[in-house]
Amino acid sequence: MISVIFDLDGTLVDSEPNYYESGRRTLARHGVPDFTWEQHARFIGIGTLETLEILRERYAIGAPVEQLLAEQNAAYLELARAGTETFPEMRKFVERLHAEGIPTAVASGSSREAIDAVLAGTGLDALLTTAVSAEEVAHGKPAPDVFLEAARRLGAVPADCVVVEDAAPGARAAHAAGMSCVAIPYVPATAHDPAFTGAGLLFRGGQRDFSAETAYDWLCEHPAA
Repeated sequence: MISVIFDLDGTLVDSEPNYYESGRRTLARHGVPDFTWEQHARFIGIGTLETLEILRERYAIGAPVEQLLAEQNAAYLELARAGTETFPEMRKFVERLHAEGIPTAVASGSSREAIDAVLAGTGLDALLTTAVSAEEVAHGKPAPDVFLEAARRLGAVPADCVVVEDAAPGARAAHAAGMSCVAIPYVPATAHDPAFTGAGLLFRGGQRDFSAETAYDWLCEHPAA
């Protein structure tokens, strides 16, 4: 049977504004006052820990990365609990899969606490009961670890899994895991990235082009990698 593994941030929910703001606040607290959205966008699809490791070195921040991660997670959770938007067509897609009994999971670069808070706050936790955080595996995206672990927990063979992703590192991770990919670029201008052009199904315009019906029909016609 086909199984579907969803990325969370930027795919199921529009959490990137909250991630940007929590990162901006954390960096500002450590002497980096001018972190922009454009700079943040370069890290979309990369786990929070990996992002902070890069930024800590780039800006010569003295605090340990564990402290930066704790500070950003706390700021993010505050923002996420105040409000996180689920993409309407993506919710329809998840509801359709749930109704049809198709196994689903979430595989995210976010912390376990952040994943749980977002799923609970949006009501998606009732539909997506299996979730894997990059904190629970050896390597985050673009390594395939989170997707392979999600497949393991679902009892699924990787070749029978389809990944739904908004970022190039995630699409590369899906390919590395031997899984098909439905790509919905969060930044439509990146749709030309080879990671996306190699996807089984690509919505070039991102969420504005995504259709639950189109995705479901494709899934039925392409049941394996």
